[in-house]
Amino acid sequence: MRMRGCRSPRAQISETPCPMMHRLAASMRYAGLSSCGCGDPEPLRCRQHFLRCSSGIGSVGPRRGRGSGQDSAAVTMALVSADSRIAELLGELHQLIKQTQEERSRSEHNLVNIQKTHERMQTENKISPYYRTKLRGLYTTAKADAEAECNILRKALEKIAEIKSLLEERRIAAKIAGLYNDSEPPRKTMRRGVLMTLLQQSAMTLPLWIGKPGDKPPPLCGAIPAASDYVAKPGDKVAARVKAVDGDEQWILAEVVSYNHTTNKYEVDDIDEEGKERHTLSRRRIIPLPQWKANPETDPEALFQKDQLVLALYPQTTCFYRALIHAPPQRPQDDYSVLFEDTSYADGYSPPLNVAQRYVVACKETKKK
Repeated sequence: MRMRGCRSPRAQISETPCPMMHRLAASMRYAGLSSCGCGDPEPLRCRQHFLRCSSGIGSVGPRRGRGSGQDSAAVTMALVSADSRIAELLGELHQLIKQTQEERSRSEHNLVNIQKTHERMQTENKISPYYRTKLRGLYTTAKADAEAECNILRKALEKIAEIKSLLEERRIAAKIAGLYNDSEPPRKTMRRGVLMTLLQQSAMTLPLWIGKPGDKPPPLCGAIPAASDYVAKPGDKVAARVKAVDGDEQWILAEVVSYNHTTNKYEVDDIDEEGKERHTLSRRRIIPLPQWKANPETDPEALFQKDQLVLALYPQTTCFYRALIHAPPQRPQDDYSVLFEDTSYADGYSPPLNVAQRYVVACKETKKK
């Protein structure tokens, strides 16, 4: 098995920022800002700040690249507006979290009453009409309390999704506007350890699909594929089938740059800094990654099942390889256990390895290589 992009697979994150980050840090210190807007005078002294800057999420410094002065100023204003909206959403999210706790505390009294009523019934060893009526009322109230808390949590999840969307749009806008110097774009300065950490974070923070009673999981939830007319948006991560230098074809992790509706082709960037390549690919060579995790406890049908053939991202690399599902997740936070095709093993498969839902997609090729 060829392992593209597996140089130093267990490389750790370096705590020493690159020269570009030093200059960015200096400009932010001069302005009294940190990369995440918190006012920390040393924005790169912690891993969180460094990751934010490396991923393009942090504030953009005053340096300009390809864009004109007016264009850069306009984009900078748009980024400031996005920051303001994000701060507003964070405030709303904080209030929703407080409301959730208040609702939970309020419903606790009713749950205690239900428990005490059951204890009295057991003591008297009978279910009288009085207790039956009382329990019916208590359970009706408990159901209403649970629905109210659930609605607040759904609103909180919507705020989180909107914040993540704004952060992604902000990153893409800065990238397109060329606010970074051509000779030192963030992609070229990102260390492998940082890239691997960001990929893990992306998998961990993939939202869990929580539908209302009776709702079915949507496309791109777990193993459910995208609709036939679906077009991935700029910034979306996909599995892309490209030709390697030696002529072999391989599935790589890539980011969508654009889609041409006339030619029905995507432009995608190799996510791996070692590749530094842009590919123009037809739709059949693109597989969108899941946008929600499927909950094994409520939607097991939205998961790949044991012995199903898939493409999975090999750990510590940026390539997808054919694999069999060894075991699907049992809990929402669990990963798949997969067996990668590997001729170096007697049975043709690797030992079980864990791969997050984010990086497991359907494999349409049924013939074993």
